[in-house]
Amino acid sequence: MKKTFAYGDHQVTIETGEVARQAGGAVVVSMEETVVLVTVVGAKSAKPGQDFFPLTVDYQEKVYAAGRIPGGFFKREGRPSEKETLTSRLIDRPIRPLFPEGFYNEVQVVATVVSLNPEVDSDIPAMIGASAALAISGIPFAGPIGAARVGYINGQYVLCPTLSQLKDSQLDLVVAGTEAAVLMVESEADQLSEEVMLGAVVFGHTEMQKAINAINELVEEAGKPEWEWQAPAKDEALVARLKDLVGAKLEEAYSITSKQTRSQTVKAIAAEAVAALCTGEEGAPDANTVGNLFFEMEAAIVRGRILSGQPRIDGRDTRTVRPITMRSGVLPRTHGSALFTRGETQALAVATLGTNRDEQIIDALAGEYRDRFMLHYNMPPYATGECGRVGTPKRREIGHGRLAKRALLAVLPAPEDFSYSMRVVSEITESNGSSSMASVCGGCLALLDAGVPLKAHVAGIAMGLIKDGNRFAVLTDILGDEDHLGDMDFKVAGSTAGITALQMDIKIQGITKEIMQVALAQAKEARLHILGLMQESTA
Repeated sequence: MKKTFAYGDHQVTIETGEVARQAGGAVVVSMEETVVLVTVVGAKSAKPGQDFFPLTVDYQEKVYAAGRIPGGFFKREGRPSEKETLTSRLIDRPIRPLFPEGFYNEVQVVATVVSLNPEVDSDIPAMIGASAALAISGIPFAGPIGAARVGYINGQYVLCPTLSQLKDSQLDLVVAGTEAAVLMVESEADQLSEEVMLGAVVFGHTEMQKAINAINELVEEAGKPEWEWQAPAKDEALVARLKDLVGAKLEEAYSITSKQTRSQTVKAIAAEAVAALCTGEEGAPDANTVGNLFFEMEAAIVRGRILSGQPRIDGRDTRTVRPITMRSGVLPRTHGSALFTRGETQALAVATLGTNRDEQIIDALAGEYRDRFMLHYNMPPYATGECGRVGTPKRREIGHGRLAKRALLAVLPAPEDFSYSMRVVSEITESNGSSSMASVCGGCLALLDAGVPLKAHVAGIAMGLIKDGNRFAVLTDILGDEDHLGDMDFKVAGSTAGITALQMDIKIQGITKEIMQVALAQAKEARLHILGLMQESTA
């Protein structure tokens, strides 16, 4: 079974029914000789006691795809490269919100690059493939989604530009979404305006309808029967009991402005609710059920207050940025350093300069290249007052480091003007929302402290959104709890001239262009406020 459609200057083919027939859903997506096999398998039942959705997305590049044998002593593919980790996240982010609430069956998506045209990146075919494989598998999924890369060359948007075209592009933006709504944006830009960025998102969303239509046609002809899964019915009597028991206490707890105190109080109230309701008698609820209902109550309290115009958890209104302090040159023997604190989020950023021998050599599938700028993000468990594993960076740390790097790339001096290699390490020493954007601000200050002649200062801000029906509120500089309980996470970094990086993750349907316009305008206001403080501190 095969579907073909034109996508920019490329022909995309989606095939199913020949390869990997024992998987729940399997498709082979080809785009100008870049070929990706994507499979999906879902467990028919959830594990007993499971209280979260175990979705795994693995994107892997096979070296034979480029007609090469792996270098070094080990002639097998090893641990995932940074590109593989980032692409796994790119596939995961738009599909995760489309699984139904209460669906806890294990689902695994595996995307394997089996042939590579160096001019055509494999991430868009992999995302389209994941969407198609899920859509034909019958697993409960509110898709399909489409995905598109958008470039901006000579004042024109370009759909799915080649790698050669991207060198001349002021924008590299990946957007994914359903037929009705945008769900995810990941981008880097050369100080572009809010209007151009929003235009690119809308352009990509319009164009991706071709991919969505092709997947829908494939489902009609080759789709498996939909699973007979139903969300467990909510126990309204239990909801009422829980509200009577701890509702007032929880309302009070969310008036505490200190994160640590609030967190401990909320945990104690949750434990009290579990102890009172989970008695172990026949017909009594289990701890997972009570925990889920407790979380829904928390969300309702925080969201309801904000939508009715009351102050946020820490007492701010929707537009205020938390108090900011910054110091440069905090470490005596490093090349450049800065301590950036915004509310209860703090980053210690350190910059080191080296020669071209210190550049990172990256053995990518499309060929080896060198990178003169590295940014590494570390978030140890003590940053949130917890115990935990310290060691190799997790996917989240790699993703956050990449976002901060993208934000700073546009303002680095040209290699002919500044021949040094640069490494920035951001150590998150405290975290309560938006540590990646603190890394952007701290990284910029550390580079300036090391004497790097940046073209402009860059600052970043994380925005949130709470939407209920037609009412919505855009929140500036979100806290960890607001990120957790809100409907959108929206990170914007840039200079006074324009945006250098934009990342969006949307958990609900129905985010309109108008809402995005409001969020971008509010983010600009906050970004300019932070840039003003940064320019003062380095003057």
